[in-house]
Amino acid sequence: MSDARHVLVLPDRDAAEEVVEELRERFGVLEEPLVVRDALAGEDDAEDAQWLVVLGDEAGRLGAAELDAFAREWEGWREEP
Repeated sequence: MSDARHVLVLPDRDAAEEVVEELRERFGVLEEPLVVRDALAGEDDAEDAQWLVVLGDEAGRLGAAELDAFAREWEGWREEP
């Protein structure tokens, strides 16, 4: 088993919450992903925040290309942790 994590960057909280639900439905993710607000450097306004969905994948079931395409559906992207 690997200790893989995936980080999806989303434009807003609604998108992040939708992604969490869709991860369960589409990919059968059982472990609760971590949703984190990531304020951009030097910005105090909530409008200038991105939302991260951190997903554990110890079994290595989820592919990078598959998650890249998935994140783009919500105008987001996948970051390397």
